[in-house]
Amino acid sequence: MLVSRKRTLEILDQAQDDDRTSRYVDRFLSVLIISNIVAVSLESVESIGLAYRSAFLVFEYFSVTIFAVEYIMRIWASAERENGSAQSITGRRLAYIFSFNGLVDLIAILPSLLALIAGNVDLRWVRVVRLLRILKISNYSSALEDLASAIYEERRSFLAASYLFCIALFIASALMYVVERHAQPDAFASIPETMWWALITLTTVGYGDVSPVTPLGKAVGALTALMGVCTVALLTGIIANAFASQVSRKKDILMAEVSHALQDGVISEDEFEKIEHLRRELNLPEAQVRAIVEIMYKDR
Repeated sequence: MLVSRKRTLEILDQAQDDDRTSRYVDRFLSVLIISNIVAVSLESVESIGLAYRSAFLVFEYFSVTIFAVEYIMRIWASAERENGSAQSITGRRLAYIFSFNGLVDLIAILPSLLALIAGNVDLRWVRVVRLLRILKISNYSSALEDLASAIYEERRSFLAASYLFCIALFIASALMYVVERHAQPDAFASIPETMWWALITLTTVGYGDVSPVTPLGKAVGALTALMGVCTVALLTGIIANAFASQVSRKKDILMAEVSHALQDGVISEDEFEKIEHLRRELNLPEAQVRAIVEIMYKDR
């Protein structure tokens, strides 16, 4: 029995609670992606990579085949995806191909295909690019998309905080270079080289590979650590607050749609389909929608 494009899209998209097939496919692909990351990591260990080279190669061929089939099916099924700017089938498919997820899906298979076609490709770079397969998880979770949207919404505040961090980085680097360059010419040979120390200190990582030895250097180090606490905390707070606001905004949008549908006291079939479409678009769980509807019914 042939599967329609619409059904294929439903299966390959983020699984809904009532779609068992889609859930199984998502789980299989998620496990395959994670297994690929583990395999690439283990393969980089020389003793393991040499001992199990054939097994890693077979697993890579298997993975590339699955990912290639998935990529082709996504291109085929993307003709059914609703897209405000692309109305034609070709336009919708191109929209997927050049989308973030489409490019990630292509990158997932491209390194191995290049290695097969051109045998002289540096395998170290192939392994590094293969690690990007972990980004395919974004096909089954909206976390990255939500984070990017949250940062974009708070871009003015984020850029302002980043600007303050850069100022702190340059000031700390310049001061430390001036007071420590004679005492430690190798560690603080120039302002750009001193930026490594400043960055590690500002982010409160403190590897300890380079540290000031003069009294003035220690004073600058203490001041840099304090500036780091302020600037990094500011950046972290902006991102955390923006992410929480993004999640809350999704809920508010859905509540507004449910409230509009309940104006006559009943949610019709068309209104329910519209709410369901919005829920999938916002990637909210069905249980949350049911809870919102129940609460609004009680409040009326």
